[in-house]
Amino acid sequence: MSTDSATTNSGGVVNFATGQLDPTAGAAITVTLGFKPRHIRVVNEDLVVVWEKFEGMADAAAIKTVTGGTTTYDTNSAIIIDAGGFTISSAAAGDGDNVMWSAWG
Repeated sequence: MSTDSATTNSGGVVNFATGQLDPTAGAAITVTLGFKPRHIRVVNEDLVVVWEKFEGMADAAAIKTVTGGTTTYDTNSAIIIDAGGFTISSAAAGDGDNVMWSAWG
């Protein structure tokens, strides 16, 4: 028997934020939102790679899609969610690459 667990809000999305970063090479980036995100999407425009993380996924896990369209289950802590935002790993941020993100809570 499987158990489904969902967090819903009948009024729609309560919190949404988006941003663009130009990270320092080799550094992880912490994004402070003021809410705990339930879904995060990070796009590295220069590497043409997308990471997505959903509430309930393992701490180190994210879904990664690369240029050729290959999708994998990434366990390298690309996105770590915390109570007030999230951290993007240095691997996801790249070497000074142009990075965009969206977060829903």
